[in-house]
Amino acid sequence: MKRVSFAEFGGPDVLRLEDAEEPHAGAGQVRVAVRAAGVNPVDWRVREGQFLKAHPLRLPAGVGIDASGVVDEVGDGVDGVEVGDRVFGEGSDTYAEFAVLSAWARMPEGLTFAEAAGYPSVVETALRVIRQVGVRPGQTLLVSGASGGVGSAVLQIARDRGITVIGTAGAASQDYVRGLGAVATTYGEGWVERVRQLGRVDAALDLAGSGVIRELVALTGDPAKVVSIADVGAPALGVRFSDTAGSVPDALVEAAGLIARGKLRIPVEKSYSLAEAADAHIDSHAGHTRGRRVILV
Repeated sequence: MKRVSFAEFGGPDVLRLEDAEEPHAGAGQVRVAVRAAGVNPVDWRVREGQFLKAHPLRLPAGVGIDASGVVDEVGDGVDGVEVGDRVFGEGSDTYAEFAVLSAWARMPEGLTFAEAAGYPSVVETALRVIRQVGVRPGQTLLVSGASGGVGSAVLQIARDRGITVIGTAGAASQDYVRGLGAVATTYGEGWVERVRQLGRVDAALDLAGSGVIRELVALTGDPAKVVSIADVGAPALGVRFSDTAGSVPDALVEAAGLIARGKLRIPVEKSYSLAEAADAHIDSHAGHTRGRRVILV
């Protein structure tokens, strides 16, 4: 089979499309014929070697954790799924023709493989940080970096829960953020005052890592009311850095329910082939995404 891998840590140029042995489903796992793989910031951060202290990695290594596809192997002890089922979920080395998933759910009706591949990690992250920041119905949540995948999910899940959201994003993404039910404003010079003029902020999320932790603490009045997924320096300012996933199976079930009820939809901004994985990483690193980027297999 074909898969994307890297034999050394570095920039996107270290990625190679190679022939590799097919993986097989172990106990509690399923294997899928991959139709699409989600492109996440964690993918290029792993490629750069950012997580080596916490998660040592043997090279050469594959890339990717999110995928959608058709089940073609079911491991021991797995119930409720059969060969031929269309699923989306999380696993390892998903930039490939076949991948093993450790968490999955059936794809909701009407969802394409490309769309489905964009949900697993971002929805788990969105649900986790909303819970961790402690925002409640009737309160206002400020989201810095609102137009990306996680932001798109946060805005819609919060709205469904009766939470008002203020989202900061680039000028070109203002209509997109408003379309997801948030009050939109631009980042850049004067953004703090623009947010203040919109009203009280009860909690805040940093999804972009753009160096705004101090400002978010000032706006909420309490570092305990701020959570970051993108600024590793946040704990030095008393802010929680959230990097450990919760229950991915539970998140997938909740995501499927939200999608089925028409409460969650994350568009695919751009798709790539396996051979274009380096371009996907370059674009992901640059940011300014509206929705999701995926690799089609």
